Amino acid sequence: MFKKIALFFCLVLVSVSLVAQVVGAGRAVDPYRYSLSKTETLPSAAVVSAHALASQVGAEIMKRGGNAFDAAIATQLALAVVYPVAGNIGGGGFLLGRKSDGKTVAIDFRETAPAKASRTMYLDKDGKAQTAWSQNGHLASGVPGTVAGLFATLPYAKLPFKELIQPAIDLAEFGFVLSENEARSFNWTIGNFKKYSTRASAFTGRTEWHTGDTLIQKDLANTLKRIRDRGAKGFYSGRTAGLLVAEMKRGGGIVGKKDLSAYRAKSREALEFSYRGHHIIGFPPPSSGGVILGQILKMLEAYPLEQYGFQSPEAVQLIVEAERRAYADRAEHLGDPDFWKVPVAQLLSSKYLKKRMADFEWGKASVSASIKAGDFRESDQTTHLSIVDPEGNMVAVTTTLNGAYGSKTVVGGAGFILNNEMDDFSIKPGVANMYGAIGGDANAIEANKRMLSSMCPTLVLKNGKPYMVVGTPGGTTIPTSVLQALVNSIDFKLDAASAINYPKFHHQWLPDVVDIETGFPEETRKKLESMGYTFRLRDGIGRTEIIVIGPDGKLHAAADKRGEDSVAGF
Repeated sequence: MFKKIALFFCLVLVSVSLVAQVVGAGRAVDPYRYSLSKTETLPSAAVVSAHALASQVGAEIMKRGGNAFDAAIATQLALAVVYPVAGNIGGGGFLLGRKSDGKTVAIDFRETAPAKASRTMYLDKDGKAQTAWSQNGHLASGVPGTVAGLFATLPYAKLPFKELIQPAIDLAEFGFVLSENEARSFNWTIGNFKKYSTRASAFTGRTEWHTGDTLIQKDLANTLKRIRDRGAKGFYSGRTAGLLVAEMKRGGGIVGKKDLSAYRAKSREALEFSYRGHHIIGFPPPSSGGVILGQILKMLEAYPLEQYGFQSPEAVQLIVEAERRAYADRAEHLGDPDFWKVPVAQLLSSKYLKKRMADFEWGKASVSASIKAGDFRESDQTTHLSIVDPEGNMVAVTTTLNGAYGSKTVVGGAGFILNNEMDDFSIKPGVANMYGAIGGDANAIEANKRMLSSMCPTLVLKNGKPYMVVGTPGGTTIPTSVLQALVNSIDFKLDAASAINYPKFHHQWLPDVVDIETGFPEETRKKLESMGYTFRLRDGIGRTEIIVIGPDGKLHAAADKRGEDSVAGF
């Protein structure tokens, strides 16, 4: 009897020890008992992300001496475990950072088309576009870039990678408790995981998930351990690469070993421009977000938005018309700059943008069919995290699988979900992707090419000092959601939480409708309808994560109310 009791206590101690491994002794991050924090005012450091545990991991890393780049790596890895709907190692994204010494860092780890990809790969024998092929299953996946992006970030960090990845390993190996929304989401997609994967996975281990269940992902933990021990090679070669390629072969995908071994993250030159005395730093192509944001802000700057009033008919009409013209340009001119000459300077020139707004009429809706891209004669699934550290470093990362749970393909034996990013190419001119975006030659499929993205990680300086870190998921609504956060803060003087939580609106040229959320001002809607605008009510637009740095240096961090996003810091 004594031996049994001793054994019991020994097991309990071992269990507690394992739990404590999540970010070290003291159980600083408890995966079985945690809560959300929507807004906080913090003196030194803040992390805002889509999941409370991931935000807590990032904050704890900074408490241990890491900086914002360390926290960005650790938070992304934690999201790959606790937020599989969009957090990932099987997808890609963009990191935008500003070091305390003023150096800007822009890392492109967007997925690429496999070497066997072709312009007509999603057309049937009659030339009809088959969007189901580009959105679900093995053929929808591009070559993942996230792991390469993590290691491209590492030179700007301070702590060893093994320390940054260990929280994610522990969360995968020993599990975390599911919320009601997470359990519901898993139940919604179990059938798709079974349909589009060739092997069982942690997500299909039960017939039904319930609130409070613990999700344990042993295969994913082992994959993360290989990355911990072998670096990027632990993903792009060896056993993990072998498991991914085997999954592709079983399911008819085309990502091969050479695609994986050849993948590289790229450094880009950030876009920088001014808006009403603020210095805006955005991401360049192959993200469309920075260009769209810059175009719209520059079109708006000539008008006194603050005088019109927050969400007044005048302010909303003006913003919608600027959005219409920017998205028309997106469809025609934006793509991977390594494959297409993107006229960024022209698109952002004041002279050009003044010309773009020349046909704008107060009190009358433009018609998208008559608004074409500017002419140059010269030869809901993504996730975002915003971080500020005590040293003054700022980091914004937007990363994605594209649709919810990406392609719904889980790599057999490796435990991670693959993206369906190929749908972000223009699979046929004039055919919309899952977000309704239209494209043409600039974003046509080519081997090794990066597909155009809407991601829009953004940094803002005021009087030369850090002022804002902001970004959001949401497909083509990403740039307009970031835009509203900026305008709400700068023009309408709203606090951080209000700037992101008020009902949003969105227009993207085609389809020619204005999307609005519940709670959008009825008087404004009716006035604009009388001008000829058509509205469409939709579920929540984006999940914006924002940190605003006040004049006193305090960090005003807010997590979007539309999901289980959460703030952590100190």
